[in-house]
Amino acid sequence: MATQLDLPATSAPPPPPSSLDYVGSGPPTYDPEPTALPVADPDELGDLVADTVLDGARYGSSTLRAVSLRGDSARYRGEPRRDALLTARFGTGEQALVLVAMATGARATPGAHLAAAEACWLIGRAVGRSHQRLVADIRAARRGDLKSGLHRLTDRSLGKLRASAVEQDLDPEDYSASLRCLLLPADPDCRTRVFFGVGEGGLFRLRDGEWQDIEPRVSPADTTGEPVLGFGSPPAETPEGDRLTMDLGIPTPPSPYEPAPEPPREPFRFRASVARPGDVLVMGTGGLADPLRGEPALCAYLARRWSGRTPPGLAAFLADTQVRVKGYSDDRTAAAVWEA
Repeated sequence: MATQLDLPATSAPPPPPSSLDYVGSGPPTYDPEPTALPVADPDELGDLVADTVLDGARYGSSTLRAVSLRGDSARYRGEPRRDALLTARFGTGEQALVLVAMATGARATPGAHLAAAEACWLIGRAVGRSHQRLVADIRAARRGDLKSGLHRLTDRSLGKLRASAVEQDLDPEDYSASLRCLLLPADPDCRTRVFFGVGEGGLFRLRDGEWQDIEPRVSPADTTGEPVLGFGSPPAETPEGDRLTMDLGIPTPPSPYEPAPEPPREPFRFRASVARPGDVLVMGTGGLADPLRGEPALCAYLARRWSGRTPPGLAAFLADTQVRVKGYSDDRTAAAVWEA
């Protein structure tokens, strides 16, 4: 069930762009702009990550905006951005599938940004190789197949990440990452939006000017997200078996890794929902999800900014997502989807 945040409705068009730096009780401790660059290794310049990345697109009935920026603390200390962001389109025309993947590396580990980037690449490769089957199952509303198939893709991708850590003589617990993904079909007649992932962060919906927290609630013993009202799916077990898992061509045990990589420590999260015109779906890492849940002023501000009839441009979206809140200084990565 979606959790309604206790905020007033804000259906008026958003105000013009502003230079608002922060909301809340007072100014954050750190400067609003980057101060120090991370230390660079001349032989490993490919490992550097930019302070901020920004992307966007429009497919079907949806408009996408995505950003990942270094947190205030990392900017001050000259540490690399631990968050990674991947936006990719697989296929063409109405058969295309858009993937947004974001990951956060383990705190206080030197290779955190590399683990996050590798996690995004691994899930991107897996989704890209299977995008035709995924599109077919999304359009046919085969929710059970999607859930089990994406669960397996996620487990195997993060298992490969652990195997990569072993190959580099690193501790798999340090070379690890949370992972959150959105699948957006390009077909304008398909309004199904699929979220899946492992680890902390948040999934929110802005509907009629009010925020809803729709992050799937799970426990270690419960690895399935609750279905959204109105989204039909066949039984999880069908006479044909798990079509998605079978047709994706994913190897079955025994694992190609010896010993087999351990599964993720966090439960798998999944939600498939049907978007309504005017909805804004927002997925974020903890750097955005935590202040959204903890500071009503930020919720109110972004509701005003994002409830207009047209989505913001890239520059305006960046300005909105970098509005700061005292006490929240982690990297902030966000993807927002506006429904026409």
